[in-house]
Amino acid sequence: MHGEYKVPGGKLVVVDLDVAGGVLRGVRVGGDFFLEPDEALLDINRALEGAPADLTAPQLAARIDAALPEGTVMFGFTSEAVGVAVRRALAQATDWTDYEWQLIHDGPQSPALHMALDEVLTAEVAAGRRPPTLRVWEWGSPAVVIGSFQSLRNEVDPQGAERHGMTVVRRISGGGAMFIEPGNTITYSLCVPDALVQGLSFADSYAYLDDWVLGALEGMGVKAWYQPLNDIATESGKIAGAAQKRLVGSAGAVLHHVTMAYDIDADKMLDVLRIGKEKLSDKGTKSAKKRVDPLRRQTGLPRAGVIEKMIESFRGRYGLTAGSVTPEEMARAQELAAVKFSSPEWTARVP
Repeated sequence: MHGEYKVPGGKLVVVDLDVAGGVLRGVRVGGDFFLEPDEALLDINRALEGAPADLTAPQLAARIDAALPEGTVMFGFTSEAVGVAVRRALAQATDWTDYEWQLIHDGPQSPALHMALDEVLTAEVAAGRRPPTLRVWEWGSPAVVIGSFQSLRNEVDPQGAERHGMTVVRRISGGGAMFIEPGNTITYSLCVPDALVQGLSFADSYAYLDDWVLGALEGMGVKAWYQPLNDIATESGKIAGAAQKRLVGSAGAVLHHVTMAYDIDADKMLDVLRIGKEKLSDKGTKSAKKRVDPLRRQTGLPRAGVIEKMIESFRGRYGLTAGSVTPEEMARAQELAAVKFSSPEWTARVP
């Protein structure tokens, strides 16, 4: 069995192993990481040899930590990263490069249609009828997108939304409310097979699926990192928030989507969103305005230039061919946008 895990912002860990009698056998760990002393690699292999095959990544990491000599330096990876690679090997997880990735980047569309396209395209990936897809959104109108489990009245000021012409829609994933203005927002979705994130914890899958965009930001001079669970942050503040939804099908699929602040009208945002003190209590700031630091200031690039750099980063790592929404997919999405995502029953399902 073979498993790989690219540490977000770090190095690649590779594990080859067998299982016999319910325990790990023939464990061989490698990668492009740095490790001192050199002999510590043998200690890692020995710590995993004979370990029960049902141990979690943290439990495997504990075995490794107990076996490493004092003063061991692990650079670019951790003992838990090795544990994750083991779990991915056991789960027979796939790698990014195992797939032919498709890019969809169409013209502006309505907020409800964007919600519907996410659901339809991910279902198609789950059914095996669509390849893994990166979809970059263009917004047709301003919107507030609330999470699947958020209370509408607690998150949105209806008078403020109406005053600024904001459409309120509810997405199928959890997480918090997103304030959208077409020229100020960059949004993308990843519709990926469930096999790609096998062996990863729910939390680890967030950073894993966005490692490519952290690389793109670094190439634009922005040092960014994942702030658990689902924020992409810099020293100047948050720049993006992610959310996920798992769909079942013949193989299963994961919808992972991210909204990034290219620019922001903070006063307007606070007039529309009801951001309470409890929301900000664990963010290390008293002001919602200070929580978001837009990419326009940090990169100095036009919005289209940021998107181009992001797409280039993905294509350089994993390959990417231009694609489109099929007529059948669009027809289903348009019906879903009208029947579900534009309906008061769905939007206010948590009043």
